[in-house]
Amino acid sequence: MKKLFLLDGHALVYRAHYAFITRPLMNSKGWNVSCITGFTRVLLDIMKKEKPTHLAVAFDLPTPTFRHTMYEPYKAQRESQPEDITFGIPYIKSILEAMNIPILTKDGFEADDVIGTLALQAEKEGFDVFMMTPDKDYGQLVSDKVKMYKPAKSGSDAEIWGVKEVCENWQIKYVWQVVDMLAMQGDAVDNIPGFPGIGPKTAATLLAEYETLENVIANADKLKGKQQEIVKNFAEQALLSKVLAKIETEVPIQFDAEAYIISGYNNDKLGEIFKDLEFRALAKEMLVSDDTVETLLETTSQTTQVSAQGNLFSDTNDYVSQSSSKRTAAPSPSKSSQALPVTSLQAHSIAEKNIENTAHNYILVDTDVEIGKLIELLKTNSPISYDSETTGIDANNAELVGLSFAVKPFEAYYVPVSSDQTEAQALLEKFRPIFENDKILKIGQNIKYDALVLRHYNITLSGIYFDTMLAHYVIHPELRHGMNFLSETYLKYQPVSIETLIGKGKNQTSMRDAPLEQVKEYAAEDADVTLQLYNDFKPKLTEAAVENIFYDIEMPLVEVLTEMEYNGVRIDPDFLAVYSKELVLKIKKLEEHVYELAGVKFNIASPKQVGEILFDKLKLPYRFKKTGKSDQYSTDEDKLTELAVNYPIARAILDFRGASKLLNTYVNALPKLINPKTGRVHSSFNQALAATGRLSSQNPNLQNIPVKTEEGRHIRKAFIPRDANHVLVSADYSQIELRLIAEIAPEEAMLEDFSKGLDIHTATASRVYKVPMNEVTPTQRRNAKTVNFSIIYGAGATNLSQQLSIPRAEAKGLIEAYFAQYPGLSNYMQRIVAETQKTYYVSTLGGRRRFVRDINSNSSLERSNAERIAINTPIQGSAADLIKKAMIAIHATIKEKKLETKLILQVHDELVFDVPRNELDMIQPIIIEKMKNALPNLHVPIEVGIGHGDNWLEAH
Repeated sequence: MKKLFLLDGHALVYRAHYAFITRPLMNSKGWNVSCITGFTRVLLDIMKKEKPTHLAVAFDLPTPTFRHTMYEPYKAQRESQPEDITFGIPYIKSILEAMNIPILTKDGFEADDVIGTLALQAEKEGFDVFMMTPDKDYGQLVSDKVKMYKPAKSGSDAEIWGVKEVCENWQIKYVWQVVDMLAMQGDAVDNIPGFPGIGPKTAATLLAEYETLENVIANADKLKGKQQEIVKNFAEQALLSKVLAKIETEVPIQFDAEAYIISGYNNDKLGEIFKDLEFRALAKEMLVSDDTVETLLETTSQTTQVSAQGNLFSDTNDYVSQSSSKRTAAPSPSKSSQALPVTSLQAHSIAEKNIENTAHNYILVDTDVEIGKLIELLKTNSPISYDSETTGIDANNAELVGLSFAVKPFEAYYVPVSSDQTEAQALLEKFRPIFENDKILKIGQNIKYDALVLRHYNITLSGIYFDTMLAHYVIHPELRHGMNFLSETYLKYQPVSIETLIGKGKNQTSMRDAPLEQVKEYAAEDADVTLQLYNDFKPKLTEAAVENIFYDIEMPLVEVLTEMEYNGVRIDPDFLAVYSKELVLKIKKLEEHVYELAGVKFNIASPKQVGEILFDKLKLPYRFKKTGKSDQYSTDEDKLTELAVNYPIARAILDFRGASKLLNTYVNALPKLINPKTGRVHSSFNQALAATGRLSSQNPNLQNIPVKTEEGRHIRKAFIPRDANHVLVSADYSQIELRLIAEIAPEEAMLEDFSKGLDIHTATASRVYKVPMNEVTPTQRRNAKTVNFSIIYGAGATNLSQQLSIPRAEAKGLIEAYFAQYPGLSNYMQRIVAETQKTYYVSTLGGRRRFVRDINSNSSLERSNAERIAINTPIQGSAADLIKKAMIAIHATIKEKKLETKLILQVHDELVFDVPRNELDMIQPIIIEKMKNALPNLHVPIEVGIGHGDNWLEAH
């Protein structure tokens, strides 16, 4: 079989870039490598799944084409190419060259002309040709042997369009009518004028009757009214549009089958490129020992992460997801003197050094005498680097299997811990004077994990001084913070791979079977590398001017979060079991209600079927772009919410989805997360994830429990005190982000309203609508509340009109009236954007920094996104700093007063405590005072609401 894939290079590069526009893939050099990563992964995906025999990639050239000569406005309105794409394309071409994949261009022509010409030539030579592009215009070239290959999107597979699919999607009879369709309706993206006022439906109707554009023009007298006038007056413009829209298939270029055969890679060249770009995962997949693609494809199941490759929009890539912050495995070392196997630097490494070529002294400490000597050494050194090896990544369930210490670079000690927990506890008692001595400062990588593991051995890790993960987080919040990434990037040292010890994939074993000498090298290296990272990062904190954020907020918070995660929260599984049955009945009733409104049964969980029912059967208005497979209707929450205002079935579907998600995500899932040892749920709080400084949680994600619906709030009843002698106390900030923007702006009118203790939304409505406070209507207050929480985050008139279900003109007037009353906010937005354009970073009130690299981008989409980040980061970040400082202060007071009150949850702007009833009157004023005064010297008053009860809902 001869199977040729021709890729539209620029189209796929743009698509890859914008797939990650809200969360760009950055490397340690500050390069946005989104388009390079995405394009390369799409290429690999095609080679792996479709197994073409021949492949080439066509690119546009920056020089004008024959269409520009013919019609000067052609594509004239397009923005300049984003800088990150301009940066990425040379790398992409270098990758293609290293993979021996031809790059096709022709001066005076576009990539689609080149592809069209070669597709027809290859067809004549018996090839099955697939033109890979997201551009529907290629449909005009489709035949029995030439097809369009539309790459996969999030949530859907790739699509192959033949003659049938093209005709169905364009609503035409023949594929060559695609050109006539484009000529008649025009193309705003390419600035092809077409007939003004004639859209796709009218064009399809006219072609169904007259077959070609020329016939439509010839029969203009038969058309009626405005249609006749348009066709007659703009006939020449439409004919020109047809020439512009037609893909040229006679480009002076010759198909050479031999040149397009997929052959081997130049591994050395590809390795250098990946090293420069810091592409570890791609290098693991592609730089195989055998230099043929056939071998790569046959052995993909044996290469790291290939099975999880996914599509362009998945989270499996070099930079999207947070890498593991610790190298946690499950070792149970046994006595052996076998050394680590000799292996060279792995292909994915960007480092020059590793354990084989770097002098080091890692010492096994496994006798009473040696342990005694180590403890004496640790007593006289500060700071010390500490790392633990455990049986798993859940610190509340893991058992210790080894302790690692380092006090100077390239030297470290490893102490095995027995699997017998009595013996393990006895060993840890020997180290208690080290762990609990706050004068011996401790360094770690994600040291909260190590501290939490020790808490389950009744040991409190004191003197927590420096976390390398958190140091890097405050210096570069937008990057990754895992140890391997930090070591390779800053030390140019590649740590030992866990696969070296336990293998990978189906052949993976437990470290219980790994030779002790190997485990010692692996584990001691962790402590050593962490110490070296500490020496590197400590001065960088000063250079980045973030010492106060690190030492005053993030490091003290480690102790607080360790205790909070250790405390956990009690869940009532019996309540959830009953509520599960109630929700199942409610979901069934909602399902029946939807069927009744639709007049037919269908799968409500299927977005495709929902779209067909709403927009094909019931003819609800659809003003959005179709997405996914076969251009299906989009039925996401935003679109259904907009429709729900006027159409009860949309509301009913939303209610069905919400109840179903609640049932599966929380009601049925929470009981399974109860720790068998403690009887409580222990959520893990991520301190180094959000660039704004906000905490997030996982297992379970408590931040996403709905609070706006009755069903969502009902779940909070399942969160209960530890026993009958305790109550839950909930304290949360009132409208904290509005208060902080009034402070940061500063906005005098808003500060005045807050200082008077007025309801800010009523006060805003009074000012905007110019009516007395006591005459503000509920609708006016609702509108004002929406504006208050939307405008400061960049919502424009269109967004606001959708939220409030009002005309865009009315929304625009509301925004203008809002800023007229609060000029300080408008001035702040303009000022912060202007300042960020000069400095490329923004700061919170506490000094936390976030870099905004695209603030001067020539792409309006990237620039506007950067401007929103610049405006809202100081607000969100200051709110994050505020509650973190409050947590630290409350925790310190609880310790000082030796209270039994436990902080158990942090959710958004709320703190939840498990409080003995006899401490209730004492702790509530402390909580309020510490939360109000966490950030000193503010002009705006900080208000805190507090309550208590026998469950979280009662307390809140």
